[in-house]
This record gives sequence, C-alpha cells and structure tokens, in this order.
Amino acid sequence: MPGMIEDYALIGDMQSAALISRDGSVDWLCVPRFDSPACFAALLGDDRHGHWSLAPAAVAEAVDNVDGSSGPKTSPAPQPGQSEPSEPQSGKPGSGQPQLPRPGQPQTICEGIEVTRRYRGDTLILETEWHTPSGDIRVTDFMPPRDGQPPVLVRIVEGLSGSVDVSCVYRVRFGYGQVTPWVRRADSCLLAVAGPDSLWLDTPVTLTGRSFAHEATFTVRAGERVPFVLAWVPSHESAPDRCDALQAAEATQRYWDEWVSRCTYHGTYREAVVRSLITLKALTFQPTGGIVAAATTSLPEDLGGVRNWDYRYCWLRDATITLEALLRTGYTGEASAWRAWLARAVAGDPGAVQIMYGVAGERRLEEWEADWLPGYENSAPVRIGNAAVNQRQLDVYGEVIDALSLGRATGLGVDRHAWSLQRALLLFLEKHWDEPDEGIWEVRGPRQHFVHSKVMAWVAFDRAVTAVKNGMDGPAGRWQGIRDQIHREVCEKGYDAQRGAFMQYYGSSQLDAAVLLIPEVGFLPPDDPRVVSTVRAVQRELMSGGLVRRYQLAAAGSGQQGPDGLPGSEGAFLACSFWLANALQMIGQDDEATELFERLLSLRNDLGLLSEEYDPRYGRQVGNTPQAFSHVPLIQAALNLDRHPGAHSRTADADPPTVSRHGER
Repeated sequence: MPGMIEDYALIGDMQSAALISRDGSVDWLCVPRFDSPACFAALLGDDRHGHWSLAPAAVAEAVDNVDGSSGPKTSPAPQPGQSEPSEPQSGKPGSGQPQLPRPGQPQTICEGIEVTRRYRGDTLILETEWHTPSGDIRVTDFMPPRDGQPPVLVRIVEGLSGSVDVSCVYRVRFGYGQVTPWVRRADSCLLAVAGPDSLWLDTPVTLTGRSFAHEATFTVRAGERVPFVLAWVPSHESAPDRCDALQAAEATQRYWDEWVSRCTYHGTYREAVVRSLITLKALTFQPTGGIVAAATTSLPEDLGGVRNWDYRYCWLRDATITLEALLRTGYTGEASAWRAWLARAVAGDPGAVQIMYGVAGERRLEEWEADWLPGYENSAPVRIGNAAVNQRQLDVYGEVIDALSLGRATGLGVDRHAWSLQRALLLFLEKHWDEPDEGIWEVRGPRQHFVHSKVMAWVAFDRAVTAVKNGMDGPAGRWQGIRDQIHREVCEKGYDAQRGAFMQYYGSSQLDAAVLLIPEVGFLPPDDPRVVSTVRAVQRELMSGGLVRRYQLAAAGSGQQGPDGLPGSEGAFLACSFWLANALQMIGQDDEATELFERLLSLRNDLGLLSEEYDPRYGRQVGNTPQAFSHVPLIQAALNLDRHPGAHSRTADADPPTVSRHGER
C-alpha cells in the first residue's frame, strides 16, 4: 500500500517530478515530462505497479511480515455504502486538527528504527535519516536541473555511524504500471527497456533479478557513500553520459541557493513562502514556462470515491494570482515566462480558448481510464488526461486579460501583438458573457449563470477600460457600458438579500467560495456591506472543521449527486480557505485572518507541502499533490498579512499611464 498523501516528498528537475514516501520508496515518477506515463506507479496501486525503495533491511523485513507491501499503512477508505467517520481519525476529537510530524521530528517506522527527513536548507534536495540499533544512515534524493541533459534521479546512501544493512528493491513498470520491461546489464549499468522508454541505473551495488524486480542488500558503514544514478533516455538512443552523483549534488545545491537568494520577501512567514515558491518552481516546465497544477493524477478528493482527476496540466484560472505571487517576491523571470506561455497558449481563435493546456500549450488532453490500476486506497477510476478541457468556462477570459494587464502594468516585456490578442478576446466575450457556462469548478452538470464567471467577465472589461485610459487604443465607451451592465446584473441577480450573500449562480440557493474573490478583483470594495455579509455567510455555511469547502455537497451516504453533478463528498479546498483569510484581512478582521492562516500552515506536512484539499473527517490531506493552487494563495495570504508591498498585485492601481516603451499597441 502507498503511504498517506502527506507522507510524500517532492523532488524534481523543472520538467518532471518524483514522489518519495517517508519509508524511502519512489512510488511515482513520470519522465521525461510531468505528463509522461509513470514508470513507478505504486502510488496508485501497489508495489507490482513499480517502485524503488532504499531503506534499512530491517524496515523491509518488517513490512514483508505485515503483508508484503511497501510504505506506511494508511487508514482504510470508506467503501461504497459504508458510513464515514464523523470525527477525524487523528488529532483532537472533532477538531480535524492533525498531528503531523514537524520538520526534523523522528517518526517510528518499526520497532527500534526511527526516521527523520528534511529538505537540505532552501533546496529541493531531500535528506532522510534512519536511526537503527546498529547505526545511522542518510539517504539523499534529488533530480539535478537538466541543462540539456536527460532526466536523472540521484540517490546517495551515506553512513553516519556504526553500520547498517540496507535493502534496495528496484521494480520498473512503464506505462503507468502496466508494462514490464526487459532488463539486462549494459555498459556497467542495469538497463530496462520497453517500447519508447529506457532507464539506465548506474550503481556499484550488484542487484539480482527476483520476481520481476531487482534487489540487493548491502552494508554501509560510517563515512561511506553509495550512489545510485537513474537516467531516462529514449530507447533508440545510446547510453547517457555518466553522472557523478556527488558533483551533481553540489551543482543542484548551488542552483537552489542562487534561485532562493533572489526572493525579496523577508517577513514573518518567509519559511512558508520560500518553500511554496520552491514548490511552484518545481512544478514549472522550464522549457516553456508553463506551470502544472500538481505533479500527480487521480489522488482522490474523496477517499474511496470517484473524484479523481489528472492535474498534470496548466490551468488558466490560476493565471493572475500566480503572476502576482512571482512578481511580488522578485521572480520577474519566471513571471515573464509564465505570461509568455499564457499568451502563446490562448493565441488563435478567441472562441477556442480552453480552461487548461499541456505544458507546451497542447490542446488535446483526451481523458481515459487506466483500469489496471486499483487507484489510491481503491479510489477508482484512475484517469489520464482531463475531459474538463472541453468545458466552457467564461471566467478564463477575465483571468487571461487580468494577467496580461498585470504584466503590462509591471513592465514585463511583451510583444506588440499582446494587445491585439486581448482585443480579440474582448470581442468574443462581448458576444458571449451573458451565456451560461460550467464555472470555475468544472462542474460535470448543467451549465449555469455562475456569479464568479460574470464577475470575471466584468474584470475583463474593467481592465480594458483602464488600459485605454492609460494610452492603449480601443472602444472604451462601449467596454465601459458592458462593464457597468454586468455589474448591475450580478448585483441584481447574483445577490440574495435575504441570505445576505452572493450565490453560486443566478437563482441558486447554494453558496460558492469563489465569491470571496469579489473584493480582491475590485468588483466591490471590501467595506461594502454585501461583501462583509457574504464573507460571514461563507463562514457560517461553508466551513467544516474550521476550513472552507468550495460549495455544499450532498450529505454523505445520501446517494444523491451534488451541485457539481458527481456523487460523494470531498475535503475542504485549501485555496478557498486561503481566500477566506485574504477576505477577512481585506474587511479589517486581521486577527481572524491570521488565526485561519496559521491553522492552514499547520496542515502542511513536515516538509511544508500541501495537497489540493484537507479532509477534516479523517484529519488527512487529500487530492493531487503538491498542489500549486494551494501554495500560490498561501504566498498571497502571507504577503498580505505581512503588509508586503502590493504594487505588483491586481488589487493595486494597475496599468501605468505609459506603455509604449514595449511597443505594445
């Protein structure tokens, strides 16, 4: 069985990523890209679907004595028809408050053996230390930035004291755990080949084939270092150049030290902000600047349920807040690359703008099911690709125009066609803003007039009017008229005076956490009574275990579908809780905002990572991990609470009066 979601660490090279469990098993690795088929997929199944473990032999023996599987055991997910616990299974009863290990805190894996782990300083180099009765070892895991080379995963076992017998189990399964490769020795390496893929494992340790895997037990003494270097190349190419593990570690350390040194934020929450920035960088596809939502697919939002989606793509809904987080912390290069990716991705027919794209801007992301994988804790199906790509979400037009406007306002270099692109998007939106859509949450139910979508349409025309005031060309009068029309309609049809809140869609009785963004985008000022009452309504009706759900779902066990057209429940969406912290700060409730924000920080795992959601019922992280859409609003909330300068935020008076120095007209 795989570990709990919060048991996983992320390493990556800004083109692909691996997840490593607390007990030293690589249970997820996609190469050469984030969205490539996994060659280790135990995360969504078991050891048979591919993994690579390095741990003291006593740990492997203890696990084998349990059930022959690898990884810490998880609490079972509820089965269909089974009642769900009303109290969290860890933490204080009824609070949903976790008892997650803190950084560097020892965890007992089995009798007499403890493990601690941390990232080495402000890097993506993972260090796992094992303390055993016979001695201590450290396993260092990382993926060096490629610099034109093939993807490489490096693992170094180092003896710290005494001597420790170490077990290595290496089981490659290409194609998301379905394809068993042909393995042979070549050029002093262990070569695994199947179809278009090949993996070359270079190590001084001799591994022996057994049960369609390769295994070894070796002894490491104090002062010794044993390297393992795994490289992927297309199967038709020759062996990759040898990689010196220790030199690669030094180069990777220098890379991250230099990158983090550029951060301009040095406030109260620097540790959390820097770790989130590193995570965001790790989820960036360096060749194009695209940022994936998460490194995984099909980690469930509802344990044992069907809410399992592929998040290894780039969503437009995150565009402006991501740009803002990068700009406000000094990462203008990454911000410029993300903005350029955005402009390339949406170029073309304005009516064909999608809600998400591949890392290089690919548009065809067909969804299919890997039916040979049982899913994380039997959460099936495992989905590859994402059918939501075909949905209509009119809010993305506002996101794109808002992001391009913010980039222009902050002086990012743009080409002369950017404004023409925005005008084309506005022309399309002018004809279609009053139509229903699927909304920000990608509901797989009927289209509605979602309030958030209308608000973001207002954002598009508002930013266009401001741009014209500051020197751009365009029909400002017509755009202003549409902007004001949308504003009137939303206030008339989207606000329920009896409930004192903006609703999910026109005529709905449901709340939606997305309306918390109304003051942030400038639709209404924070002190507007309708904003304040909406914030309070969300607190009353959408909070569970002290966290915010996206919307109200059907009661557990009712067999009914929720407003999103899907059965089952889900955890609290962490981004929504950060939105609430921001909204509370904007309406002047700093103490409440700080309390909520610091509770959210406590939900991170011991390495500072957050998944998409947190389920107070079980006291566990759920959903794909690590989730950019959790870490980006974390950065934003920290900067706002700390009063970090907001000149590069969309709440500032953007779009300066002069823009012609970039030649954009």
